[in-house]
Amino acid sequence: MDKNTLDDLASRLADAVPNDIENLAQLRGDMEQNFRALLSDLLDRLELVTREEFDVQRKVLERTREKLDALERELVALQSDSGAD
Repeated sequence: MDKNTLDDLASRLADAVPNDIENLAQLRGDMEQNFRALLSDLLDRLELVTREEFDVQRKVLERTREKLDALERELVALQSDSGAD
């Protein structure tokens, strides 16, 4: 999750806090910083990957599967050839 999305989410959470008293405005700012830090920490612990990273790994896995399937076909062909002798 990028910083702008995180900042936007923290701002939305902070917007839920009333802003009608001077001290409450400071509290609101502190809460927004705390929300941002908390959300950032939680997202870091989730070990999320970007869509791009996911797609790259999916393609690697697809190529690996194709190679494995080809090797399995080759092995079956070799086994049947050696059984025909």
